[in-house]
Amino acid sequence: MGVDKIVKLVAVVFAIVAAFVAIPQSAPIVAILGIAAAWFIAEEDRSRFLIAVIALNLAHGALGSIWGIGGLITTALSGLNALFLAGAATVIVLGLVDRLKP
Repeated sequence: MGVDKIVKLVAVVFAIVAAFVAIPQSAPIVAILGIAAAWFIAEEDRSRFLIAVIALNLAHGALGSIWGIGGLITTALSGLNALFLAGAATVIVLGLVDRLKP
C-alpha cells in the first residue's frame, strides 16, 4: 500500500469519525487532510473526482428520511462532503497550475 492510499484512507476515516465525535479543531484537520489526499489524485481522474464532489454535495442530505439509519448516513456523508470539498479546491488549483505551466 502506497503513501497515497494511506493518506486517502486516513482522510476518509477521520472525516467520518469527526462527523460523529466532537473533536476539537476537526474542521481544519479535515480540510488539511482533503488537501493532502487530493494532491495524489491523478490528472486523468480529476474530472471524475469533481463530478463526484458535485454529486455528493447535492445528495448528501437526501438519505435523512430513511427510518432508523438515515441520520447516521447523512452525518457520515456530510463529513465526507467537507473532505471532498477541500479536495475539490485543491484539484481546481492543481488544474490551473497545470494549464499555466509553459
